[in-house]
Amino acid sequence: MEKTELNEQTSSENSSVQQKQNEENLAREQQPFRTRPKMSTSPLHGLWALTNRDLRKWYTNPIQLFVSLIQPIVWLGLFGKALNFGTFIAGSGASQAQQDLILKNFFGTTSYFSFLACGMLAFIVLFTSAFSGMSVVFDRRFGFLNKALSTPVARGSIVMGKILQSVVRSLVQSAIVLVIAVVLGMDTTHFTPLGIAGTFLIIFLMGTGLSALFTMLALRSGDWQTQMAIINLLNMPLLFASNALFPAKIMPTWLQDVVKLNPVSYAIDAARQLLIGATGMTSLLVDFSVMMGFAIILSAIGIVLSWRLLSK
Repeated sequence: MEKTELNEQTSSENSSVQQKQNEENLAREQQPFRTRPKMSTSPLHGLWALTNRDLRKWYTNPIQLFVSLIQPIVWLGLFGKALNFGTFIAGSGASQAQQDLILKNFFGTTSYFSFLACGMLAFIVLFTSAFSGMSVVFDRRFGFLNKALSTPVARGSIVMGKILQSVVRSLVQSAIVLVIAVVLGMDTTHFTPLGIAGTFLIIFLMGTGLSALFTMLALRSGDWQTQMAIINLLNMPLLFASNALFPAKIMPTWLQDVVKLNPVSYAIDAARQLLIGATGMTSLLVDFSVMMGFAIILSAIGIVLSWRLLSK
C-alpha cells in the first residue's frame, strides 16, 4: 500500500515538472523573435579592421621596428659623416666662404649631411613600401587572404588596407629618422611647422604610390622568393636613379633624364626645399602635383586590379 502511494506521488511530481516545462516552452515560443544583429558592411569598417590587423603585428614587435631603422641610421652615421665634401674642398686651399659657395651650388646647402638626411627619409619610405607586397604574399600563403575574400569586405579594401598600414609605418619611421638626423647634426635653421607638415604630406603621397605599386605586383604571387626578387630589382634603381644621395646636376646627361622620370626624386626635392631651404629641381607645386598624381593613379590601378586578380 505504501509502495503504491509512493509511486503515485512520484508520478504526480513528474507530471508537474513536465507541465511546468511545457508552459515554459510555450511562453518561449510566444515571445517575439529577437532582431538579428546587423553585420557592418561599411567599406571603412573593413578597411580599418584590415589595416589595424597589420599594424598590430608591427607595433607589438619592437624588434621589427628597430631592425627597419638600422639601415638608414648606418647611412646617416657612417656614410653621411664620412663623406665630408667640405674637407675635400678645403684640401684644395679654398677658403671657408669658397667652400660654402661650392657646396651651395652643388647641394643647395652648405651641409652634405643635411642633404643626405632628406634623402634618407625617402629611403625608409621606399624600403617600407616594398614589403607591403610581402604581406599580401604571406596572407595568401597562410590562408588569411582566402578568409578575407569570403567576407563582405570589398577587394579594394584589402588592397587599401595594405597600402595604409605601410604608409602609417613609413610616417612613424620617417619621424624617428628625422629626429636622429637632427641629433647627429642636421641643419634645422629652416625648420618650420608648415615645412615639417608639408614634408610628411609628401612622404604620405610617396608611400601611398610606392605601396600601391608593390602591392599590385604581389596580387597574384604566392611565392615569397619571387616577390623578394621583384623588390631587389626595383628598389636599387629607384634609390640610385634618384637625387637621394647626390644632386642630378653632377650625373651623366642620360641619368639626369632618368632622375626626372623617377617619382622618388620629386618627393626628395620637395623635402629638401621644405626642411633645409635647398634650391629645388622644380618648384614645390610641380613636386606636389607629380606625387599627388602618382599616389592617386597607382592606388586606383591597384583597386581595379584587385577586382580582377584577387581570388581564392
